[in-house]
Amino acid sequence: MSKILVTGNAGFIGMHTVMALRKQGHSIFGLDNINEYYDKELKYERLQQQGIPRDQIAYGKAVKANENLSFLHLNLEEKERIHELFESERFDYVVHLAAQAGVRYSIENPDVYIESNILGFLNILEGCRNFDAKHLVFASSSSVYGLNSEIPFKESHATEHPVSLYAATKKSNEMMAHCYSYLYNIPVTGLRFFTVYGPWGRPDMALFKFTKNIIEDKPIDVYNHGDMKRDFTYVDDIVDGIVKTFTQIPQGVEKSNLPTNHSKAPYVLYNIGNSKPVKLMDFIEAIEEAIGKKAKINYLPLQPGDVNTTYADVDNLKNSTGYIPSISVKEGVKQFVEWYKDYFSQNK
Repeated sequence: MSKILVTGNAGFIGMHTVMALRKQGHSIFGLDNINEYYDKELKYERLQQQGIPRDQIAYGKAVKANENLSFLHLNLEEKERIHELFESERFDYVVHLAAQAGVRYSIENPDVYIESNILGFLNILEGCRNFDAKHLVFASSSSVYGLNSEIPFKESHATEHPVSLYAATKKSNEMMAHCYSYLYNIPVTGLRFFTVYGPWGRPDMALFKFTKNIIEDKPIDVYNHGDMKRDFTYVDDIVDGIVKTFTQIPQGVEKSNLPTNHSKAPYVLYNIGNSKPVKLMDFIEAIEEAIGKKAKINYLPLQPGDVNTTYADVDNLKNSTGYIPSISVKEGVKQFVEWYKDYFSQNK
Protein backbone atom coordinates (compact mmCIF):
# COMPACT_ATOMS: atom_id res chain seq x y z
CA MET A 1 0.00 0.00 0.00
CA SER A 2 1.31 3.44 -0.97
CA LYS A 3 0.71 6.89 0.49
CA ILE A 4 -0.50 9.15 -2.31
CA LEU A 5 -1.14 12.90 -2.39
CA VAL A 6 -4.00 13.73 -4.77
CA THR A 7 -4.40 17.45 -5.30
CA GLY A 8 -7.69 18.80 -6.62
CA ASN A 9 -9.73 16.01 -5.07
CA ALA A 10 -12.81 18.22 -4.66
CA GLY A 11 -12.69 18.49 -8.45
CA PHE A 12 -14.29 16.29 -11.05
CA ILE A 13 -11.35 14.10 -12.12
CA GLY A 14 -9.76 14.27 -8.67
CA MET A 15 -12.82 12.81 -6.96
CA HIS A 16 -12.99 9.83 -9.32
CA THR A 17 -9.23 9.29 -9.05
CA VAL A 18 -9.32 9.16 -5.25
CA MET A 19 -12.18 6.67 -5.27
CA ALA A 20 -10.36 4.41 -7.75
CA LEU A 21 -7.09 4.52 -5.80
CA ARG A 22 -8.87 3.81 -2.51
CA LYS A 23 -10.43 0.71 -4.05
CA GLN A 24 -6.89 -0.51 -4.67
CA GLY A 25 -6.11 -0.12 -0.96
CA HIS A 26 -3.86 2.94 -1.10
CA SER A 27 -3.68 5.57 1.63
CA ILE A 28 -4.88 8.89 0.19
CA PHE A 29 -4.25 12.44 1.28
CA GLY A 30 -6.42 14.91 -0.65
CA LEU A 31 -5.80 18.62 -1.01
CA ASP A 32 -8.09 21.25 -2.51
CA ASN A 33 -8.78 24.96 -2.06
CA ILE A 34 -12.53 24.59 -2.80
CA ASN A 35 -12.53 27.88 -4.70
CA GLU A 36 -15.55 29.74 -6.07
CA TYR A 37 -14.93 29.20 -9.78
CA TYR A 38 -18.18 27.23 -9.78
CA ASP A 39 -20.73 25.96 -7.25
CA LYS A 40 -18.90 25.03 -4.04
CA GLU A 41 -21.79 22.80 -2.98
CA LEU A 42 -20.93 20.39 -5.77
CA LYS A 43 -17.34 20.28 -4.52
CA TYR A 44 -18.42 19.53 -0.95
CA GLU A 45 -20.71 16.79 -2.26
CA ARG A 46 -17.78 15.25 -4.16
CA LEU A 47 -15.71 15.25 -0.97
CA GLN A 48 -18.53 13.54 0.90
CA GLN A 49 -18.67 10.88 -1.81
CA GLN A 50 -15.02 10.15 -0.97
CA GLY A 51 -15.82 9.81 2.73
CA ILE A 52 -14.65 13.23 3.95
CA PRO A 53 -17.17 14.69 6.45
CA ARG A 54 -18.23 18.17 5.42
CA ASP A 55 -18.73 19.40 8.98
CA GLN A 56 -15.04 18.79 9.72
CA ILE A 57 -13.66 20.78 6.79
CA ALA A 58 -12.00 24.06 7.74
CA TYR A 59 -9.35 26.04 5.92
CA GLY A 60 -5.82 25.05 6.89
CA LYS A 61 -6.96 22.17 9.11
CA ALA A 62 -6.21 18.57 8.16
CA VAL A 63 -9.17 16.19 8.39
CA LYS A 64 -8.50 12.51 9.06
CA ALA A 65 -11.60 10.66 7.88
CA ASN A 66 -10.02 7.27 8.67
CA GLU A 67 -6.57 5.72 8.80
CA ASN A 68 -6.33 5.64 5.00
CA LEU A 69 -8.00 8.94 4.07
CA SER A 70 -7.11 12.52 4.99
CA PHE A 71 -7.94 15.91 3.52
CA LEU A 72 -6.55 19.42 3.74
CA HIS A 73 -8.40 22.55 2.61
CA LEU A 74 -5.54 24.76 1.38
CA ASN A 75 -4.31 26.93 -1.48
CA LEU A 76 -1.39 25.57 -3.46
CA GLU A 77 0.24 29.00 -3.35
CA GLU A 78 0.93 28.72 0.39
CA LYS A 79 4.56 27.75 0.04
CA GLU A 80 5.40 27.13 3.70
CA ARG A 81 2.25 25.10 4.36
CA ILE A 82 2.82 22.93 1.28
CA HIS A 83 6.43 22.38 2.41
CA GLU A 84 5.21 21.37 5.88
CA LEU A 85 2.67 18.97 4.36
CA PHE A 86 5.32 17.15 2.32
CA GLU A 87 7.71 17.11 5.28
CA SER A 88 5.18 15.60 7.68
CA GLU A 89 3.49 13.10 5.34
CA ARG A 90 6.39 11.87 3.18
CA PHE A 91 4.26 10.85 0.21
CA ASP A 92 5.30 7.93 -1.96
CA TYR A 93 3.50 9.32 -5.01
CA VAL A 94 1.92 12.61 -6.03
CA VAL A 95 -1.00 12.86 -8.46
CA HIS A 96 -1.33 16.59 -9.14
CA LEU A 97 -4.72 17.38 -10.65
CA ALA A 98 -5.40 20.73 -8.97
CA ALA A 99 -5.42 23.77 -11.25
CA GLN A 100 -7.48 26.78 -12.14
CA ALA A 101 -9.43 25.32 -15.04
CA GLY A 102 -11.32 26.88 -17.93
CA VAL A 103 -10.12 28.31 -21.23
CA ARG A 104 -12.53 31.26 -21.36
CA TYR A 105 -12.21 32.23 -17.70
CA SER A 106 -8.46 32.67 -18.21
CA ILE A 107 -9.25 35.59 -20.52
CA GLU A 108 -11.41 37.26 -17.85
CA ASN A 109 -9.29 36.55 -14.77
CA PRO A 110 -5.66 35.80 -15.70
CA ASP A 111 -4.15 36.41 -12.25
CA VAL A 112 -5.62 33.28 -10.66
CA TYR A 113 -4.09 31.12 -13.39
CA ILE A 114 -0.60 32.37 -12.63
CA GLU A 115 -1.13 31.97 -8.89
CA SER A 116 -2.56 28.45 -8.95
CA ASN A 117 -1.15 26.90 -12.11
CA ILE A 118 2.37 28.40 -11.99
CA LEU A 119 3.20 29.29 -8.38
CA GLY A 120 1.11 26.44 -6.99
CA PHE A 121 2.75 23.94 -9.33
CA LEU A 122 6.19 25.21 -8.37
CA ASN A 123 5.39 24.42 -4.72
CA ILE A 124 4.40 20.88 -5.68
CA LEU A 125 7.66 20.44 -7.61
CA GLU A 126 9.62 21.73 -4.62
CA GLY A 127 7.82 19.30 -2.33
CA CYS A 128 8.68 16.39 -4.61
CA ARG A 129 12.32 17.56 -4.82
CA ASN A 130 12.86 18.05 -1.10
CA PHE A 131 11.05 14.96 0.13
CA ASP A 132 11.88 12.29 -2.45
CA ALA A 133 8.53 11.46 -4.06
CA LYS A 134 8.93 8.31 -6.14
CA HIS A 135 6.84 9.69 -9.01
CA LEU A 136 4.90 12.85 -9.84
CA VAL A 137 1.97 12.50 -12.23
CA PHE A 138 0.45 15.83 -13.25
CA ALA A 139 -2.43 17.04 -15.36
CA SER A 140 -1.64 18.88 -18.55
CA SER A 141 -4.19 19.56 -21.29
CA SER A 142 -4.91 19.06 -24.97
CA SER A 143 -5.15 22.86 -25.13
CA VAL A 144 -1.34 23.02 -25.32
CA TYR A 145 -1.61 22.05 -29.00
CA GLY A 146 -3.10 25.48 -29.70
CA LEU A 147 -2.80 26.47 -33.36
CA ASN A 148 -1.33 23.13 -34.37
CA SER A 149 -3.53 21.93 -37.24
CA GLU A 150 -1.98 18.51 -37.78
CA ILE A 151 -4.31 15.82 -36.46
CA PRO A 152 -4.47 13.52 -34.66
CA PHE A 153 -2.41 15.37 -32.05
CA LYS A 154 0.79 13.53 -31.17
CA GLU A 155 3.10 14.23 -28.26
CA SER A 156 5.88 14.96 -30.76
CA HIS A 157 3.92 17.85 -32.34
CA ALA A 158 4.92 21.45 -31.71
CA THR A 159 3.10 23.16 -28.81
CA GLU A 160 4.60 26.63 -28.98
CA HIS A 161 1.46 28.45 -30.12
CA PRO A 162 -1.18 28.37 -27.34
CA VAL A 163 -4.36 30.42 -27.84
CA SER A 164 -5.36 30.92 -24.19
CA LEU A 165 -3.53 31.75 -20.98
CA TYR A 166 -4.84 28.50 -19.51
CA ALA A 167 -3.05 26.60 -22.29
CA ALA A 168 0.09 28.66 -21.75
CA THR A 169 0.14 27.74 -18.04
CA LYS A 170 -0.19 24.06 -18.89
CA LYS A 171 2.64 24.29 -21.40
CA SER A 172 4.64 26.06 -18.69
CA ASN A 173 3.90 23.19 -16.29
CA GLU A 174 5.33 20.71 -18.77
CA MET A 175 8.54 22.74 -19.13
CA MET A 176 8.89 23.36 -15.37
CA ALA A 177 8.36 19.66 -14.65
CA HIS A 178 10.96 18.65 -17.22
CA CYS A 179 13.46 21.06 -15.70
CA TYR A 180 12.96 19.64 -12.20
CA SER A 181 13.04 16.09 -13.51
CA TYR A 182 16.37 16.72 -15.23
CA LEU A 183 18.03 18.72 -12.46
CA TYR A 184 16.89 16.62 -9.50
CA ASN A 185 16.23 13.22 -11.10
CA ILE A 186 12.52 13.33 -10.19
CA PRO A 187 10.42 10.82 -12.16
CA VAL A 188 7.59 12.80 -13.75
CA THR A 189 4.68 11.92 -16.04
CA GLY A 190 2.52 14.59 -17.67
CA LEU A 191 -0.93 13.66 -18.98
CA ARG A 192 -2.59 15.79 -21.66
CA PHE A 193 -6.31 15.35 -20.99
CA PHE A 194 -8.82 15.55 -23.85
CA THR A 195 -12.33 16.89 -23.05
CA VAL A 196 -13.26 14.80 -20.02
CA TYR A 197 -16.96 14.31 -19.20
CA GLY A 198 -19.17 12.19 -16.99
CA PRO A 199 -21.07 12.13 -13.67
CA TRP A 200 -20.04 14.79 -11.15
CA GLY A 201 -18.65 16.90 -13.99
CA ARG A 202 -17.99 20.64 -13.99
CA PRO A 203 -20.93 23.02 -14.52
CA ASP A 204 -18.88 25.16 -16.93
CA MET A 205 -18.45 22.26 -19.36
CA ALA A 206 -20.65 21.90 -22.44
CA LEU A 207 -22.35 18.65 -21.39
CA PHE A 208 -23.47 20.09 -18.06
CA LYS A 209 -24.73 23.35 -19.59
CA PHE A 210 -26.46 21.64 -22.50
CA THR A 211 -28.21 19.12 -20.26
CA LYS A 212 -29.38 21.80 -17.86
CA ASN A 213 -30.78 24.06 -20.58
CA ILE A 214 -32.47 21.29 -22.57
CA ILE A 215 -34.21 19.97 -19.45
CA GLU A 216 -35.27 23.51 -18.50
CA ASP A 217 -36.49 24.21 -22.06
CA LYS A 218 -33.89 26.96 -22.58
CA PRO A 219 -31.76 27.45 -25.71
CA ILE A 220 -28.17 26.19 -25.79
CA ASP A 221 -25.28 28.25 -27.20
CA VAL A 222 -23.44 26.33 -29.92
CA TYR A 223 -20.22 27.98 -31.05
CA ASN A 224 -18.64 28.02 -34.50
CA HIS A 225 -22.17 27.25 -35.75
CA GLY A 226 -21.72 23.66 -34.59
CA ASP A 227 -18.72 22.99 -36.82
CA MET A 228 -16.48 21.54 -34.10
CA LYS A 229 -15.13 18.15 -33.09
CA ARG A 230 -14.02 17.07 -29.63
CA ASP A 231 -12.25 13.97 -28.40
CA PHE A 232 -14.83 13.46 -25.64
CA THR A 233 -13.37 11.08 -23.04
CA TYR A 234 -15.44 9.48 -20.31
CA VAL A 235 -14.06 10.06 -16.83
CA ASP A 236 -13.72 6.34 -15.99
CA ASP A 237 -11.42 5.92 -19.00
CA ILE A 238 -9.33 8.89 -17.90
CA VAL A 239 -9.02 7.55 -14.36
CA ASP A 240 -8.07 4.13 -15.69
CA GLY A 241 -5.22 5.81 -17.54
CA ILE A 242 -4.10 7.74 -14.46
CA VAL A 243 -4.09 4.60 -12.31
CA LYS A 244 -2.21 2.63 -14.95
CA THR A 245 0.37 5.41 -15.24
CA PHE A 246 1.30 6.35 -11.69
CA THR A 247 3.08 3.09 -10.85
CA GLN A 248 4.97 3.07 -14.17
CA ILE A 249 7.95 5.17 -13.18
CA PRO A 250 9.65 6.70 -16.23
CA GLN A 251 13.32 6.18 -16.96
CA GLY A 252 15.54 8.57 -18.87
CA VAL A 253 16.27 7.74 -22.51
CA GLU A 254 19.94 8.26 -23.32
CA LYS A 255 19.46 8.87 -27.03
CA SER A 256 16.52 11.22 -27.07
CA ASN A 257 15.37 12.68 -30.38
CA LEU A 258 13.48 15.74 -29.10
CA PRO A 259 10.72 16.81 -29.41
CA THR A 260 9.11 13.54 -28.38
CA ASN A 261 7.22 12.23 -25.39
CA HIS A 262 10.41 10.88 -23.77
CA SER A 263 13.54 12.63 -22.53
CA LYS A 264 17.04 12.06 -21.19
CA ALA A 265 15.44 12.97 -17.87
CA PRO A 266 13.07 10.48 -16.15
CA TYR A 267 10.18 12.36 -17.73
CA VAL A 268 7.42 11.39 -20.13
CA LEU A 269 4.35 13.02 -21.67
CA TYR A 270 1.23 11.17 -22.78
CA ASN A 271 -1.96 12.12 -24.54
CA ILE A 272 -4.92 10.62 -22.70
CA GLY A 273 -8.17 10.72 -24.61
CA ASN A 274 -10.75 8.64 -26.42
CA SER A 275 -8.96 8.90 -29.78
CA LYS A 276 -12.34 9.06 -31.55
CA PRO A 277 -13.32 12.71 -32.13
CA VAL A 278 -17.07 13.33 -32.22
CA LYS A 279 -18.89 16.08 -34.09
CA LEU A 280 -20.41 18.56 -31.67
CA MET A 281 -23.83 18.19 -33.27
CA ASP A 282 -23.65 14.39 -32.83
CA PHE A 283 -22.77 14.96 -29.17
CA ILE A 284 -25.83 17.19 -28.79
CA GLU A 285 -27.95 14.53 -30.47
CA ALA A 286 -26.75 11.98 -27.88
CA ILE A 287 -27.81 14.37 -25.10
CA GLU A 288 -31.22 14.88 -26.71
CA GLU A 289 -31.68 11.11 -26.94
CA ALA A 290 -30.69 10.57 -23.31
CA ILE A 291 -33.04 13.31 -22.10
CA GLY A 292 -35.83 12.50 -24.54
CA LYS A 293 -36.16 16.09 -25.68
CA LYS A 294 -34.93 18.23 -28.58
CA ALA A 295 -32.61 21.17 -27.98
CA LYS A 296 -33.32 24.77 -28.91
CA ILE A 297 -30.07 25.93 -30.48
CA ASN A 298 -28.53 29.40 -30.60
CA TYR A 299 -25.72 29.26 -33.17
CA LEU A 300 -22.76 31.57 -32.50
CA PRO A 301 -19.28 32.23 -33.93
CA LEU A 302 -16.12 30.62 -32.57
CA GLN A 303 -15.10 31.99 -29.19
CA PRO A 304 -11.65 33.45 -28.46
CA GLY A 305 -9.34 30.75 -27.10
CA ASP A 306 -11.31 27.88 -28.65
CA VAL A 307 -10.05 25.49 -31.32
CA ASN A 308 -12.08 23.68 -33.98
CA THR A 309 -10.93 20.13 -33.36
CA THR A 310 -9.24 18.05 -30.68
CA TYR A 311 -8.12 14.54 -31.57
CA ALA A 312 -5.71 12.46 -29.50
CA ASP A 313 -3.23 9.92 -30.74
CA VAL A 314 -2.94 7.70 -27.65
CA ASP A 315 -0.61 5.05 -29.09
CA ASN A 316 2.24 5.93 -26.71
CA LEU A 317 0.04 5.53 -23.63
CA LYS A 318 -1.51 2.38 -25.03
CA ASN A 319 1.86 0.80 -25.78
CA SER A 320 3.31 1.75 -22.38
CA THR A 321 0.40 0.88 -20.10
CA GLY A 322 -2.21 -1.07 -22.06
CA TYR A 323 -4.60 1.89 -21.87
CA ILE A 324 -7.70 1.33 -24.01
CA PRO A 325 -10.70 3.68 -23.62
CA SER A 326 -13.92 1.69 -23.74
CA ILE A 327 -16.92 3.93 -22.99
CA SER A 328 -18.82 5.21 -26.03
CA VAL A 329 -20.14 8.76 -26.13
CA LYS A 330 -23.71 7.49 -26.27
CA GLU A 331 -23.25 5.41 -23.10
CA GLY A 332 -21.20 8.08 -21.33
CA VAL A 333 -23.75 10.81 -22.01
CA LYS A 334 -26.53 8.52 -20.79
CA GLN A 335 -24.63 7.93 -17.53
CA PHE A 336 -24.16 11.68 -17.06
CA VAL A 337 -27.82 12.55 -17.71
CA GLU A 338 -28.97 9.89 -15.25
CA TRP A 339 -26.58 11.29 -12.61
CA TYR A 340 -27.68 14.87 -13.34
CA LYS A 341 -31.38 14.10 -12.91
CA ASP A 342 -30.75 12.16 -9.71
CA TYR A 343 -28.39 14.77 -8.24
CA PHE A 344 -30.68 17.73 -8.85
CA SER A 345 -33.79 15.86 -7.75
CA GLN A 346 -32.09 15.53 -4.36
CA ASN A 347 -30.57 19.03 -4.26
CA LYS A 348 -33.42 21.34 -5.25
